[in-house]
Amino acid sequence: MTDTQFNARKNTASTFTEWLREQNQDNWNAAINHRFIDELFAGTVAEDVLQHYLVQDYQFIDRFVALLGAAIASADRFESRVRLARFAAMITSDENTYFLRAFDELGTAAKHRTAPQLTAPTKAFQDLMAEAAESRIYPLCLSVLVVAEWLYLSWADRPNATLPERFIHAEWITLHNNPAFAEFISWLRSELDRTGAALDADGQARSADMFGRAVKLEREFFDHVYTPLQYS
Repeated sequence: MTDTQFNARKNTASTFTEWLREQNQDNWNAAINHRFIDELFAGTVAEDVLQHYLVQDYQFIDRFVALLGAAIASADRFESRVRLARFAAMITSDENTYFLRAFDELGTAAKHRTAPQLTAPTKAFQDLMAEAAESRIYPLCLSVLVVAEWLYLSWADRPNATLPERFIHAEWITLHNNPAFAEFISWLRSELDRTGAALDADGQARSADMFGRAVKLEREFFDHVYTPLQYS
């Protein structure tokens, strides 16, 4: 293999995904230890903040499923396509059902569920997912998918925390912290570890750029929920 950024890493024990995260550690830590996450576990998130978070987050599902589709189409192994297809089925069933129940609980009007005003972080993340999907390059698709899922597993993984009473808080946590989800993230990372390390220098630079932008946008998304829009 020719020399690449990954091959020249300081910590030679790091996998490709660990190397990517190490380059974005400040934004990663800020996101997974965010005030919003603390309040979610405590069950104290203000209703307007939670509604804003969920309304905007729900706008990712369509692009996210399209990105999964691009990953399925560009994957280099049949087994990988099957695994990703099963995950897509979970997103469009269990997770989608949670959103609909949460919107009912919060009294969110139908127009805000399907076509709300989009904030800058929401639009930027949608655009990044579209960019990754349109590349039709498997490790680039994974570079955004891994952030979206691994970062959520990371914030949800608080082993000694007690779950809040209301489903609207607790279920959002357990959707992102359960053995099946953790095992899938381990596999998803292994896919990017395998294919990302095999990219040439330009490909690895694109992967690192997309991964870094995704982490930054995750942090900005959590930050921006404290200036919620009105959804009346």
